[in-house]
Amino acid sequence: MIKLMDKNAVIKLYQRGESYRAIGKSLGINRKTVAKYCKEYSQEIENLEVESLDPKEIQERILSKPKYRSSNRKAYKYNADIDVLLDTLLLEEKEKDSLLGTRHKQALSNVQIHNKVIEAGYDIGILTISTKIKEKRTFIKECFIRQEYALGDRLEFDFGEVLLIIAGERKKLHMAVLSSPCSGFRWAYLYTSQKKEVFQSAHVDFFEMVGGVYREVVYDNMKNVVSKFIGKHEKELNEDLVNLAIYYGFDTNVT
Repeated sequence: MIKLMDKNAVIKLYQRGESYRAIGKSLGINRKTVAKYCKEYSQEIENLEVESLDPKEIQERILSKPKYRSSNRKAYKYNADIDVLLDTLLLEEKEKDSLLGTRHKQALSNVQIHNKVIEAGYDIGILTISTKIKEKRTFIKECFIRQEYALGDRLEFDFGEVLLIIAGERKKLHMAVLSSPCSGFRWAYLYTSQKKEVFQSAHVDFFEMVGGVYREVVYDNMKNVVSKFIGKHEKELNEDLVNLAIYYGFDTNVT
């Protein structure tokens, strides 16, 4: 099953000129599925130029969730719940190591960890679990590297609070700030809330003001951006943000 975020990724790579085969290989999605969504997207973009067609209806189709036939769908055994369970078990092992040292004999083997996953009610093979354990144990910690960007490459978005005296009355307003780390250019809008409509309005007004769209927009983990966290390192993006990114053609990057 391909989700809206997957559809977004397919369209982004297609916009960059990647072939169906390259997109499918990169994302692990069947090439025919990739071709289907790319062709649909191209057709709807062409439809936007036809004056007799309703642009709102076309926009809805561009941003619609992917459709699939459940009769042909195959279940994937490894899922987010198992991933969280593995993280929990490995964290317990790490805490055990810190107390007893790395050479203690109470360490769980891959077979024992697999047994615990089976006991939790999941149907999964030991080879899959062993592969995932290896990936997680060899995970390299993140570091921060100073970056340099080209003009139009990266836009950063954030919300802040501002206290102002207006007509003698103290008011708290919310400021949407959009800034370019390359040029140092910044633009801000003041609102009375941080609601979805406000979040989207800031993007639309900014893109209209600059007369274009940056290649990538960077966010923190605000609720207008992240719907939920999946495991320790994965995030599910807010559907409205995914739609915004699909429609305007920018990449999303969440810190």
